[in-house]
Amino acid sequence: MKSSKLIMGCLATLSLTAGASSVHAEVDRDAIAERLKPAGNLCLQGEDCGTAAAREAEADAPANGIDGGAIYNRVCMACHETGAAGAPVRGDEDGWADRIDKGWDTLLDHSINGFNAMPARGGNPNLSDEEVAASTAYLLEPVMDVPDVAEDAAADEEAVTEEGAVEEEAAAVAAEEAVEDEAIEEAATEEAAPADEEPAHAGIDGEAIYNQACMACHMTGAAGAPIRGDEGAWGERMEQGMDTLYDHAINGIGAMPPKGGQANLSDDEVRAATDYLVEPTR
Repeated sequence: MKSSKLIMGCLATLSLTAGASSVHAEVDRDAIAERLKPAGNLCLQGEDCGTAAAREAEADAPANGIDGGAIYNRVCMACHETGAAGAPVRGDEDGWADRIDKGWDTLLDHSINGFNAMPARGGNPNLSDEEVAASTAYLLEPVMDVPDVAEDAAADEEAVTEEGAVEEEAAAVAAEEAVEDEAIEEAATEEAAPADEEPAHAGIDGEAIYNQACMACHMTGAAGAPIRGDEGAWGERMEQGMDTLYDHAINGIGAMPPKGGQANLSDDEVRAATDYLVEPTR
């Protein structure tokens, strides 16, 4: 009797072991098949090289190439699936009720720049504004109508392109007008008074004005003024040209006051006095 029970027990154990081995073998076969699956398929010329599958994959891809769900799963899910740090859980209408009243623009600004305990861009500074917008749209889809961020990005890009084209065209027009203005100005200069025409101050008695306003310094060298007729003192000054010397005489330079301190003198009178002053060294 005891022998029969022992035999029956052994048979039952063998049966269970065989069943388990069968299941284990099946699992192992699946794992092995997965590991041995080729990384790619050989495609010969003339065969369908998977273009249909490629087209299906392209159709499923986001329009702007940004997968908001993937970014959410990588960056945002840790808090917005668990409520960590007070983050509203995705799909929780009550948790989002007050927030969605602020509107899409405000919520997106919070995502990009941070808000309360949430860091800017979810703590990933490498995300672009477009990527943050895509992940934010995915987060909010269950509780509010979100804009088509892909369409908005395309519209923005088109607007930037158009704006750039307009700016380039405006710059080209401005450059062309500048060339025309320069040509007109040169023509007007060429048509100006003949070279031998005397300047407006030619008939003014520069010597009298010099004696009245300039002689006190330019005859004595007071305050470092160059003396009339001193070629050494006037050499470098004359190299600056008469227009510069006129400007210094009219507006003052260094210790010399404008118009030699005679504010009632006209510009032409000062030019005439300057001509007389530099006459010996011209």
